[in-house]
Amino acid sequence: MFKKGMRILLAAAAVAPILVSSAWAAGQMTIIVNDPSNPYWLTEGNVAKATAEKLGYTASVSAHKGDTNTESNMIDTAITNKSVAIILDPANADGSIGAVKKAVAAGIPVILVNAEINQEGLAKAQLVSNNAQGAAIGAQQWVEAVGDKGKYAELLGAPSDNNAATRSNGYETVLTQYPDLQKVAKEVANWDRTQGHNKMQSMLQANPDIIGVISGNDEMALGAIAALKEAGKLANIKVGGFDGSPDAVAAIKAGELQYTVLQPVAVFSEEAVKQADNVIKTGSTGAKSEKQLFDCLLITKDNIDKYTGPFVLSH
Repeated sequence: MFKKGMRILLAAAAVAPILVSSAWAAGQMTIIVNDPSNPYWLTEGNVAKATAEKLGYTASVSAHKGDTNTESNMIDTAITNKSVAIILDPANADGSIGAVKKAVAAGIPVILVNAEINQEGLAKAQLVSNNAQGAAIGAQQWVEAVGDKGKYAELLGAPSDNNAATRSNGYETVLTQYPDLQKVAKEVANWDRTQGHNKMQSMLQANPDIIGVISGNDEMALGAIAALKEAGKLANIKVGGFDGSPDAVAAIKAGELQYTVLQPVAVFSEEAVKQADNVIKTGSTGAKSEKQLFDCLLITKDNIDKYTGPFVLSH
């Protein structure tokens, strides 16, 4: 009886370390975002980290702030730390290809979120907003707010990000259907609120008779609104945004922003981590294709009460 009891205890002791090691075996997941001072990228990192930890991984979030050298160093750190997967919002559509190649060569699967690289077959998946669809619904709402004739200005995002051109082209496709709408100014403000403010000031000085501003993201739109308020012009110049940030929603409530296009960043950041988990466990994301588009949603004063959290619109 004593021997049998000892055998059971020894068996239990032998099993215990296995259980502990399997919990640790989930490993480190590295999450690299652009700039968490922007609430969009902050949400991206927070959601990805929370999802990774829920699945049993340890997770770290760092930010390259659009700099490919910083991004490359962060990939090196992830390789040194033997990360089991990397969730990356790439700094540059072309310039980030080398960093992704480096991780893949080290045997680490990479899942891209929010922005693409101009090469397929490296990342296991590229999960992005359907920017063309979002731009189309945004531009249609912008015309509804501004009207179908008059002069307008556009604020564009960073040229290194394919999303900037996709949104601008999407706006163009819709707005050129209205021959009496004339784009008289456009400026790159690199997704940044301060740059949006400054570029809006200069565009307004050169074109005081514009009736509207269409922006590639909310931060630039909010900068434009601040400049228009300072100039006493906001009552006559309507502004449209893109992202669905909490500050943009507050501006819609205040009657300062006409609408924003919600990017489902909370949805695809969670999905990216789940797909990374699938790759680690099965070798496949489980998705049908590498590039995956997530449709955007329009937020106006009419459905703003359904905004239940950062970048989340309930149905």
